[in-house]
Amino acid sequence: MAATYLDAILDAHRARARRDPRVWQQRVETIRYEGPSFHQALDAEPTSCVRVIAEVKRRSPSKGWIDEHLDPATLAQAYEQGGASAISVLTDEDHFAGSSADVMAVRASTPLAVLRKDFTVCENDVLDAAAMGASAVLLIVAALNDAELRVFLDLAHRVNLDALVEVHDGEEARRVCDLGARIVGVNQRDLRSFEVDASRAAAVVSALDPQILRVAESGITSVADVQRAAQAGFDAVLVGEAFVRSPDPAALVHEFASVARVS
Repeated sequence: MAATYLDAILDAHRARARRDPRVWQQRVETIRYEGPSFHQALDAEPTSCVRVIAEVKRRSPSKGWIDEHLDPATLAQAYEQGGASAISVLTDEDHFAGSSADVMAVRASTPLAVLRKDFTVCENDVLDAAAMGASAVLLIVAALNDAELRVFLDLAHRVNLDALVEVHDGEEARRVCDLGARIVGVNQRDLRSFEVDASRAAAVVSALDPQILRVAESGITSVADVQRAAQAGFDAVLVGEAFVRSPDPAALVHEFASVARVS
């Protein structure tokens, strides 16, 4: 794959992981997540509407600051009030201005399941997600080989975490089908052109096992976008920037969470 914005970020995270003196095998027996299930939060029953994962996101590498003064606890409460099924929290500090403290603040302010959204590159990253109170960890297929994906998935399940496995194209979708992933996110943003391509994402999601919970990611800014995702067969949408920029995030979450799923 051609070089993308991911490369520099991943290089930084892998360098950090190499400097980390902690031995994950010595930690694993003392860490176990106990809290709401991310998978259950996204399960379509009994509601017939699209599930919404609302994101706490201060900035992005491409757009800069979205809300420099964002308060994660207050925003999480608005998301819960609007009917979000789960909350995603970015914890990358250098590129997204997030932190583990944001996860802990959200966990303390709402009973909703929480996804730690970061660039997982080692076992300690998985264990850290559980230790900070996240319900699930993000695994980006474009960033990992099959051996890493399998190890991180197994470790997540060992400590009672779910994993959102993110794919960008059909080839990556085929890779995760054999790994036992239960929740797959399809990033609608092309990593090469950075453009959002909902039609390509729809083709990718059609290749996934219907038993897998399917999440549409990136470029969702309107009810019409959510409706298109539902028509394509997605069970849930992950939305950040539109909610953070909204003057009334609870109301916008409610609008998105009222879109009917397509059987």
